[in-house]
Order: sequence, then structure tokens, then C-alpha cells
Amino acid sequence: MGRDIYVPTRLLLKMIAIINYRMGNLRSVQKALEKQGFPAFITSSPEDIDKSAGVILPGVGAFGAAMRNIRELGLEDAIIRNIKIGKPLLGICLGLQILFEESEESPGVKGLGVVRGKVVKIKGQVRIPHMGWNSLHIVKPSPLFEGIKEGEMFYFVHSYYVLPEEDVIIGETDYPDLFPVAIQKGKMFGIQFHPEKSSYWGLKILNNFGRIVKCWSSQR
Repeated sequence: MGRDIYVPTRLLLKMIAIINYRMGNLRSVQKALEKQGFPAFITSSPEDIDKSAGVILPGVGAFGAAMRNIRELGLEDAIIRNIKIGKPLLGICLGLQILFEESEESPGVKGLGVVRGKVVKIKGQVRIPHMGWNSLHIVKPSPLFEGIKEGEMFYFVHSYYVLPEEDVIIGETDYPDLFPVAIQKGKMFGIQFHPEKSSYWGLKILNNFGRIVKCWSSQR
């Protein structure tokens, strides 16, 4: 897990904040972004998140534990506040799921609730967790998918998927049935797969997000 490191404010304004809520593949995401030319820092500070140019909400683990940590660290308001002002945010895997209102994985635990809907368990005669490479079916064009063709392969590790109650789905996969794996709501994006583990096309996703952040930041 990555460590929080002090970064001067003048640099934060041009960097992507990777939120450290004790559940995530932080350093590998940071390295992947930097490989694409987009500086990023790891933080648990609401103030530094506010100063950043963009936000990544990673995550590996259980919905309930994630939300407990976010609330214990005082991060919930900062995440919601930055989404509301239109700052680009990318939720990865569990980071996508906690954007929703609730999950079957942790009954009674409220998510961030910035997307209406819930998280449900994968059904069907398939091995769970859904682990390995699978194709992305593009439902709607998005700047996050710039240069990515229908059917490209990405790496998944999950047992639950999101079920939105609003028109936000931009990508799906099938295992065995189709279900959502990518959303967009304004400048807020979420993906179920791990771009930092998805080779060339995963890096392309992070490159596209970095460009979205750079464009938004230049207009502030």
C-alpha cells in the first residue's frame, strides 16, 4: 500500500489525488499514471484532495469496510464536494461500487450515494469471483474511451457489479450475462476493471482520464 507524502500546494494544483482509505492498489495506480505523464500523489487529507486537479478513488475489498474507513478518515464530505464542483473523478473496482447507494455485500451500510442504484452479486453458473481478462462492450461514447475499440480486453477481479437506476452506463461485459462495468455522470467516471493491470488498453484509459483532468484544470 502506498504512503501519504507531503506535496507543496503549488504542485497539488496540477496533480491527481489518489485517495488512501486503507483499501486499494495505490502505488501501482500512481506509477501507471506517472508512466503516462500525469503526476499523482497518494493522500488521506481532505484539504489536499480539494487542492488537486483530479481524483482517483481506487479500492480492493469489501463495501462495508471501505465505507467505514472513508468515514473514520473524514473523507466522505471531501469526495462528494469535489464531485459536486465537477472535478474529474475516476472510481476503480470497489471505488466504482462505493459511489452507489448500497450493496448486497454489506446490508445496511450506506454508500456515497452520488449515483442512484445498488451493487448486486454476480449470478449464474459461473465461477466467483469473476477473475481474469474479459471484453469491454462500449454502450455510449465517452472521453474515457477515446481511441479504444469495441471488444478490447481488460482485467477484472470482483464478485459484485453495479446496477444503476439512472442513465450513466457507458460500458458492459458479459459473465455470462451482460452487466455494467463502466459509468459516467458528468466528469465522474467509474470502471469495474483494473486499468493498472490491463496492459496497453488499461494505460490508455488512465491516459484519457489524465487528459480529462488536464483539460478541466486548465479551465479553472
